[in-house]
Amino acid sequence: MAYPFKEFIPKSFLCFKEGYSWKYFFNDLFAGASVGVIALPLALAFAIASGVPPEKGLFTAIIAGFLISLLGGSRIQIGGPTGAYVVLVYAVMQKHGYDGLALATLTAGFMIFLMGIARFGVLLKFIPHPVIIGFTTGIAVVILSSQVKDFFGLQIDKVPPEFLEKCKLFCATAHTGSFWAIFVAVITLTFIFVLRRYFPKWPGVITAVILATLATYLFQLPLTTIDSKFGEIPRVLPSPALPHFSWELFTTVFPDAVTIALLGAVESLLCAVVADGMTGYKHKSNCELAAQGLANIGSVIFGGIPATGAIARTTANIRLGAKTPVAGMIHAGTLLLLMLFFAPYAGKIPLAALSSVLVFVAWNMSELPHFFEILKGQKGDAAVLLVTFLLTVLIDLAVAVQVGVIFGALIFLKRMTDKTVVEISKKDHVIILEMKGPLFYSVANLLEEATLDRNAKVCILSFSKTPWMDASGIHALKKFSIKNQQKGITLLLSDVNSHQIHVLQKSGLETLIGKENIFHTTDSALSHANTNKDLAFLQRDSI
Repeated sequence: MAYPFKEFIPKSFLCFKEGYSWKYFFNDLFAGASVGVIALPLALAFAIASGVPPEKGLFTAIIAGFLISLLGGSRIQIGGPTGAYVVLVYAVMQKHGYDGLALATLTAGFMIFLMGIARFGVLLKFIPHPVIIGFTTGIAVVILSSQVKDFFGLQIDKVPPEFLEKCKLFCATAHTGSFWAIFVAVITLTFIFVLRRYFPKWPGVITAVILATLATYLFQLPLTTIDSKFGEIPRVLPSPALPHFSWELFTTVFPDAVTIALLGAVESLLCAVVADGMTGYKHKSNCELAAQGLANIGSVIFGGIPATGAIARTTANIRLGAKTPVAGMIHAGTLLLLMLFFAPYAGKIPLAALSSVLVFVAWNMSELPHFFEILKGQKGDAAVLLVTFLLTVLIDLAVAVQVGVIFGALIFLKRMTDKTVVEISKKDHVIILEMKGPLFYSVANLLEEATLDRNAKVCILSFSKTPWMDASGIHALKKFSIKNQQKGITLLLSDVNSHQIHVLQKSGLETLIGKENIFHTTDSALSHANTNKDLAFLQRDSI
């Protein structure tokens, strides 16, 4: 029996239905607990970089991370706050404060959920690869720039959101840097890269952060810590509550909600695709979107920020041996226990160490090999990449994605237009036109410009290499038919498939051209033309 909503059954349910063994559980326990430990400094760092208190990153990783694994359509994916959201969340916080961010996240959650229900899981296919690489690398650059203050210990009260303004301010305040901040940041970053290179299964990020925290505490280094800047991290989750709502605030943050929803949907599906490639499993995209939407709603109800699939933590989860979504739920439970029992110690983490973590994240996000590969490729793809990248860095992520997609679509149309041609050949009194490529609005003028021999009595238009036609193409075909009638030339259509016949019937073209003048092959149309020499004199009424 086929179930209409089978595609929305979470992977966690299916794993239990298929049979969940103790062996799977121990694998999930080890992987989930390890990823939970790894996720702790990342959750804090992403929150701070986003301009919100650090505990909100923990709330997000716990609530959203649990719901994404419980309800999602990916078997191994880990969800939570990510670097992809840092730039966007920071901008929304600067404009609207946390109330505006919370309402935008709640709205985005409903949007993502509806995307899943409406089966928009193919969303990723409509975003060109150069656009994805462009905005991902752009986000990495912006994250990197946002960490300059803490990495170098600069004495700056508030960092402006604009990239060029930040650069000017950093240059003007370079002399205020702290030796100890630079020392701890560089050593921490070096540790992370060394451990990743030589001990890839070792939790390098948390190890480096713990060592930096111990050194700062034991030697009383003059560094800003989480506690000294943000106060003590709460040990419990906040009571659930809906964000403040007003129609004025809703209309103000709605564009940001759309951007949060689109970015969250794309990132979650991208993460699921990466996980599939590493494991051989196949995710359910619509189920994943629905779960991501519910996870964002849950996150904001518990005082969190936007969440999506986290590629780095998902990769770690796979490498550590996770087998089912239970690992993701254990990861969320581990974070909850760490918050309950180790929050005071987490507050001692120096911001210089956390800045190193985000520099490491930015490096991993940068996609530099793919970036340069596209730059060396086709000029159109390189242009889309650079436009998206520069707009992400200099203007805004939402603008970058919108312009990138539109620019990519225009370049695609240009390529399709360049490849679509009409080839003309003649056999006695018959002109044969072969349309090579789709007949759509960008190439509709090709029919109008087709030059016909004045001595021709019959024109055969072949659709053997025309996969589809749009409304503009149909309109052009009508005009072409009428033009032939006015010149006393009979138009025959050949190589017309069943779908194209249906289009001709619905548009009235079958009546205009004549059903008897439509053929399945060019040979049959040519035979008909040669058999009926007087076709040119059988004029039909124009419509």
